[in-house]
Amino acid sequence: MCLPAEADLINSEGFRVRMPVRGRAQPVEIDSRKLPGKVSAGGTGDVNPADYDLIGLAMQEPQYRSPGVRELLSAVARSRVPCMSIMNMPPLPYLKRIPGLDASALKAAYTDASVWDEFDPGLLTLCSPDPQAIRPPDEKVNVLQVTLPTNFKVARFDAPKYNEMLRELERDVDAVRFQAPEGAIELPVKLRVSDSIFVPLAKWSMLLAGNYRCITADGMRTAQEAVHTDIEESRSVYNFVYDVCLRLGARDEDLVPFEKYAAAAQSLSRPASAARALQNGAQYIERADKLVQLVARQLGLRHPVIDRIVDLVDTRLHANREKAATK
Repeated sequence: MCLPAEADLINSEGFRVRMPVRGRAQPVEIDSRKLPGKVSAGGTGDVNPADYDLIGLAMQEPQYRSPGVRELLSAVARSRVPCMSIMNMPPLPYLKRIPGLDASALKAAYTDASVWDEFDPGLLTLCSPDPQAIRPPDEKVNVLQVTLPTNFKVARFDAPKYNEMLRELERDVDAVRFQAPEGAIELPVKLRVSDSIFVPLAKWSMLLAGNYRCITADGMRTAQEAVHTDIEESRSVYNFVYDVCLRLGARDEDLVPFEKYAAAAQSLSRPASAARALQNGAQYIERADKLVQLVARQLGLRHPVIDRIVDLVDTRLHANREKAATK
């Protein structure tokens, strides 16, 4: 589901995903028009959620309150079709699945928390969006360029029948081979299903140590600079959020150690999407920074750098809203 111009383009020309593969000089290009199956796109009023087996939530959190999207999201909740979120910001009902966490006290981190009111937490799971991708600015909007190929890690549902659907997807993706000139090759982006509901929260440390620290008082910097300009501060923030996840119930094997993230961050040569959005005048962005701050406070914890991040983002958003109001 997307904007009308995007839907028309996908329906007429399909989509293309380019991704680097180790050992190849050039990325592979996956062209939906050359694959079995059918891809269709439409607007928010063109679909009945009950017609589907699984629904993906893959927009940024502020967009779900938009006219048309809000109504479709409500229809999704009423359809009782299982949903897999691929968002940096966990949908609020997912947080209700974490024992001992007061999800109602986290509403301030959401642009409009009420859009999630109708969802059954047991029908919603979270997939960590670890792969990084961009839309190349000189290409059409049906082209996606993967810049960091890694795995999507999805937590289980409460119901076994829906978990089997996830595991079937996992097996099918594992079996995919791309027909390249040199022969059939394996693609580097997989789906990994976990019995732990904490595995997708591994992204929180990355967001706070990297993505949100791309934001500066008067601009932005690359994720590589955010992590490596002051590596000890980055480590401190990362490990603090890691500890928050452990206290919620995660295990070390659910999470990603700082060293592995710091190595991956060396290749992140663009500012994070939150920083780019603020720079472009966005009045609302995903507030995973505020969410983590509020979760930590429930545990009696706080970190001065995270408090500064939240204050800085609040200030930048306020300035953007004031500027928009004067136009």
